[in-house]
Amino acid sequence: MEDHDILDGQDISEGPQPRPQSLMLAFFGNHVLDEGEVGVYSGSIIEVLGRVGVGEQAVRSTLTRMVNRGLLRRRREGRRMFFGLTPQATRVLEDGRVRIWQQGAVNDDWDGSWTLLAFSLPDSWKRQRHDLRSRLTWSGFGALYSGLWIAPGKVDAAGIVAELGLAAHVKIFHARADEVTDIELMIRDTWDLESIAARYVVFDKRWTAHLNAGSGDDPIGTRLRLVSEWLWTIRTDPRLPARHLPQEWPARPAQETFRQVADHTAGPAQRMARDLLETIPLR
Repeated sequence: MEDHDILDGQDISEGPQPRPQSLMLAFFGNHVLDEGEVGVYSGSIIEVLGRVGVGEQAVRSTLTRMVNRGLLRRRREGRRMFFGLTPQATRVLEDGRVRIWQQGAVNDDWDGSWTLLAFSLPDSWKRQRHDLRSRLTWSGFGALYSGLWIAPGKVDAAGIVAELGLAAHVKIFHARADEVTDIELMIRDTWDLESIAARYVVFDKRWTAHLNAGSGDDPIGTRLRLVSEWLWTIRTDPRLPARHLPQEWPARPAQETFRQVADHTAGPAQRMARDLLETIPLR
């Protein structure tokens, strides 16, 4: 899903290198999403993103690009430009918030069910195929076979299919595996567990070091990096049933580290945002 691909995959050993758009979405998710229809002065955005190494020109070009993609809307007041969320961006950020704060990274309550989605698209539909696969990956699906994707639990895939206009080309089923199916083998064949685990290990190492260093002088910048890196970490994780994963699955300690840093920065970051951000109502 292009709107959810806020971070491109990077070298796992180096961790994510946050792109301006990923940090921009983290900014709006942290400080605008719950404020209603408000616009933020571009100068405020430039100042905040400058704290995480994004230059003014990169901020301005990213804002323009996101307006063109339908993720942000803008309003001029005198010589100043203000930017706010569109309904599309609001949906993206609310979806991300569910993934981060409500579902979590560890699936301890799987009910044994699976969602299966089969599709067949014309060879010439490369963009539609890419969009569908991206959306399915974000929603926890993996390719069991080339045209048959599977996800743990009951996933509302019908909404994805309808939004992409592909209902006539897709069939969706909800089922349970027969006892002859080796679920752990199926999981290993369908998802790249080593790559998923490596992301959690890298995240945990980087942010445990941050906690141990006691760094807290820039909570708003720290929180932007934290959320961006966590989304990069979980974006390819389908939340597979914990009982069918390796015993020392690294998502659990990584999630605890994420929540510790998030708790430490929440209040200070919000107070700093109130001082730094100039906003106006958007109607």
